Amino acid sequence: MIENDYVGLWNHCLQMIHDNVPETTYKTWFEPIVPLKYEDKALTIGVPSPFFYEFLEEKFAELLRVTLNKQIGEGTRLMYSVLTDKTNHISVNMEGTNRSSAIPAHSTIRNGNKAPNPMQAPAPQDLDPRLNPNYNFENFIKGISNEFSRTVGETVAKNPAKTFNPLFLYGPSGVGKTHLTNAIGTRIKELYPEKRVLYISAHLFQVQYTDSVRTNHFNDFISFYQTIDVLIIDDIQEFAGVTKTQNTFFHIFNHLHQNGKQLILTSDRAPVMLQGMEERLLTRFKWGLVAELEKPDKELRKNILRNKIHRDGLNIPENVINYIADNVNESVRELEGIINSLLAQSILFKREIDMDLAQRIIRKAVRIENKPITIEDIITKVCEHYNMDESVLHTKSRKREIVQVRQIAMFLAKKHTDTSTSKIGHLIGNRDHATILHACKIVKDLVAVDKELKSDIEEIEVSLRQRS
Repeated sequence: MIENDYVGLWNHCLQMIHDNVPETTYKTWFEPIVPLKYEDKALTIGVPSPFFYEFLEEKFAELLRVTLNKQIGEGTRLMYSVLTDKTNHISVNMEGTNRSSAIPAHSTIRNGNKAPNPMQAPAPQDLDPRLNPNYNFENFIKGISNEFSRTVGETVAKNPAKTFNPLFLYGPSGVGKTHLTNAIGTRIKELYPEKRVLYISAHLFQVQYTDSVRTNHFNDFISFYQTIDVLIIDDIQEFAGVTKTQNTFFHIFNHLHQNGKQLILTSDRAPVMLQGMEERLLTRFKWGLVAELEKPDKELRKNILRNKIHRDGLNIPENVINYIADNVNESVRELEGIINSLLAQSILFKREIDMDLAQRIIRKAVRIENKPITIEDIITKVCEHYNMDESVLHTKSRKREIVQVRQIAMFLAKKHTDTSTSKIGHLIGNRDHATILHACKIVKDLVAVDKELKSDIEEIEVSLRQRS
C-alpha cells in the first residue's frame, strides 16, 4: 500500500460510501471530509467540527469501518483531525467517541430495543450499567430552573443511599432528567466502581417483566434486580395502569430500600399528579426527596446554546443566539436540535450561520406566535436602539443621523407591516409616497455593503419579536 496516496485511498472509500447512502446525506456528511494522511495502517481524515465527528461516529461508524477494511485492508484504523477553533485553525486528533473511564467501552447507549439479560452479569464488572457517559455533570449546564436538582444529584452521587432515597426527579420532556440521572450514575461508578449501577427505562423494565413471566424466568428476574446497588428508572409514569408490573416493582423497591440500595426515579409529573399508580408506590416515591426540573429560563437557554456552540466548534453571532433563546423555549433537547439543524444546513449549503438561516430553521421547527408588528412598535424600537427621542423622527430635520434613523424606520415598516406607503409616510415624519420608496431603496442598498448597519437592523428585528 502506497502510504502517500491517501487522497486516492479516500476517493476509493467515497465511491463505496456514495453507493450506500442517500445523495443529500453524502453531500452533507462526506463531501466536506478532507483526507490528510495514511500511515501505520491508519487513515486520518479532517472534519470541520466536534459535532461533525460525533455525528459520523454515531451514525456511520459501521459503514466507515466496513468501507476501510474492504477498500484499504483489514485492520485499517480511522483517525479524525477535528477542527475545534476555526479562527486560529486549531485541530485535535481523535479516535472513537470519548467515554468516561468508569463506563465500559461496550456499554449499550440507550438501545431502545434490547433489554439487559437478568440471567447474566453476576459480577459488578460484567454488568452493563446502560449509562450514557456523554451525559455527565461537567456538561450539565446549571441555571435557576435546575440548580436545586443538580445539587441534590451531586449529593446522592457522593453518598448513594445515605442521603435522599429514593430521589424522585420530575419535569416536562426535554428539561434534562435523563442527563442528570445518567450523570449521577456515571459519578457513582467513578467513585464506587464496585457498585452495580443500572439505568433503565420504565418501558424496558416492563418488557423484561413480561418476558420473564412468558419464559418462566420470573424468579431470575426478581433475583437479578435484587442484586442492584443503584437502580435508575426513567419515565416511571409509564407504569400507570399496569398493575402487575407495579406490584413486582413494589417488592423490588422494598428489598432494595431495606437493604440500603439507592433508587433514582424520573417522571414527567409530580407523584401527586400520577394517575393509575398504586397508593403504596406513590407513598414510597415521596419517602426520600422529590425535586423538580423546570423549563430552562432565557439565561440558561443562552448558556446551553453557548456551551454547545463552543463544544461543536461553531461560530454563531450573539444576536442569533439571542433569537434562538427567545423563540426556542420548551426544552434543552429542542435547543440542541436547532443547533444541529443549523450546522447541517450550513454545511450542506456552504454558508455562514446568520440570522436569516436561523429564522428559516426555527420557522420550520417551532411554532412562533407573535402579535402583529405595528408602525408604533417599529418607531419605538428603532429610537430605543439609536438612543433617540421619538419626537425627533417627526421633525423636518435633515441631520444625517436623524435622516438615516427615519429611513430605517420606514424600511422596517414597509418590510414588517401591510401598511400602505402613503400611510407609513403619514405616520413617520409626514412624508410622501415617493420619500418612503426612496428610503427603502437606500437602506436596502446599504445593508448589502454595510455589515454594521445590517447588524443594527437584525438586532432591532429581534427586539421587535421579543416585545411583550
